[in-house]
Amino acid sequence: MKKLSARRRHPLAAVVVLLLALACTGGLYTLFSPTGSAKADETAQSLAIDEGKRLYAVGCASCHGTGGQGSSDGPSLAGVGAAAVDFQVGTGRMPAQQPGAQVPKKKNIYAQAEIDQLAAYIASLGAGPDVPTEAEYGPEGADIAKGGELFRTNCAQCHNFTGEGGALTHGKSAPNLEGVAPKHIYEAMQTGPQNMPSFPDTTMSAQNKKDVIAYLNAVNGDDTESPGGLSLGGLGPVSEGLFAWIFGLGALIAVAVWVAARTAKAKKS
Repeated sequence: MKKLSARRRHPLAAVVVLLLALACTGGLYTLFSPTGSAKADETAQSLAIDEGKRLYAVGCASCHGTGGQGSSDGPSLAGVGAAAVDFQVGTGRMPAQQPGAQVPKKKNIYAQAEIDQLAAYIASLGAGPDVPTEAEYGPEGADIAKGGELFRTNCAQCHNFTGEGGALTHGKSAPNLEGVAPKHIYEAMQTGPQNMPSFPDTTMSAQNKKDVIAYLNAVNGDDTESPGGLSLGGLGPVSEGLFAWIFGLGALIAVAVWVAARTAKAKKS
């Protein structure tokens, strides 16, 4: 009995033998080396690009060209970056239903995984802005007052003071920003879609973009308190002045007519 128990193998013996075999063949180093995970990431990225290229050929190539070089129906996509794709496709603006003065927002037809694949392919055509992380557009560390100042200086001319949107020339318009995802607002500032100017980090820092988004969330959030009165869509002094002239002046004229009528009637009596 003692001899049999002495011959019994330790439970970890098989594991030791396997590790020795891996060490001899170099497999142990490959398993735990940083380059192994890097190669895995490269493979995943290559697969995403290939799948994005397939999606691009079906939904985008007819306007933007088979290689993203652009055509008479759509601009070149080389260098627009992943952020532009995430914004345009994520908000349903692309693929466009038909050409026009401005491509409107509509229901998105792609899953987020497909959008990521399209973005990976377009990013491979040329360097451009990356999709921002939640840390970049989230509310943590944002200065709402500073964001309001920046928005009124750079954005209110088109989007109005609280982001309600407004009309532009030649059938175009600045969209309403209420309910727009913070990530998409950040991407719009990065890439400057359609009529909007771009605000790269050299023009408006990442922190300032975060501040602007925090301001919009504050003035359009569910917890925002209104001081009262008719907001008139929050469109600013033009609509408020027009309202004052039409209804205020109209009321004054009505009062003047009533006073004149009463005076004439009093003289006759």
